[in-house]
Amino acid sequence: MSGELTLQSVLAAIPGWENATAARLEGGRTNRAWLVDANGRRAVLKIDVEARGAPYNSRRAEAAVQTAAASHGLANPVLFVNEQVYLTEYRDGRVWTHEDLHDENKLTDLGHALRNLHALPPSGRTFDANAAMRVYLENIPDRGGVTLRRCVDIVTLATRSSDLCLCHNDLVAENILSVPEIRFLDWEYACDNDPCFDLATLIAHHDLTDAQADLLVHAYSGGRAARAWPRIVEQLRLYDALHWLWLEAQPDPERHRDELAAIAARLG
Repeated sequence: MSGELTLQSVLAAIPGWENATAARLEGGRTNRAWLVDANGRRAVLKIDVEARGAPYNSRRAEAAVQTAAASHGLANPVLFVNEQVYLTEYRDGRVWTHEDLHDENKLTDLGHALRNLHALPPSGRTFDANAAMRVYLENIPDRGGVTLRRCVDIVTLATRSSDLCLCHNDLVAENILSVPEIRFLDWEYACDNDPCFDLATLIAHHDLTDAQADLLVHAYSGGRAARAWPRIVEQLRLYDALHWLWLEAQPDPERHRDELAAIAARLG
């Protein structure tokens, strides 16, 4: 399936959802999203502008990972998928905010949930930081800045760990749901990676203090936090470099100037 798809044509092609009502949700740059309701059964429907490519998973690959996570209570079930359509069960719950990442009890629960996520079977696909970087660079017109060159060096020279497991790779607060148990949303980047990358994302993206980061890593590692920190430090720099490039590649990077400056300061 390819080309522009309408909401009506997509729903008509999914058994049981032909007459569903739909309310538009805020979508991303490459998809449109709706909350759909079929006689009280609710789901989130995403329709992609075109079939997904790097740095995203294909929708079918994403569904395979999310289905495995859902079987362990870590994600909402996938109801329908093809190359451009993704329908997942909707569950009432509360999406986290940055403030949740500064709550000690929630950090502990999150560390345990993340450990369970990393125990899932590997996907067979490996995270490619260089490929993601190249995609971002295609959308950055000015490549002469000092910070950009530093980010490119960090990504290019980052150590490639042989200790890989299934990772979410986009663990921002908005992708964490309490129902009340913790579930993870939006598995579009999920694949095999250094597990410390997920920890680094949580720490760097949410500006955790040293004490909060220690608590998270302690809960995740079962008390063996000291052993994990050298790898986490390297993954913090890798995440910051990729995040800076991603922000700079957005259509209006000026909106993110404060965040870009903060990341640049951390990178030195």
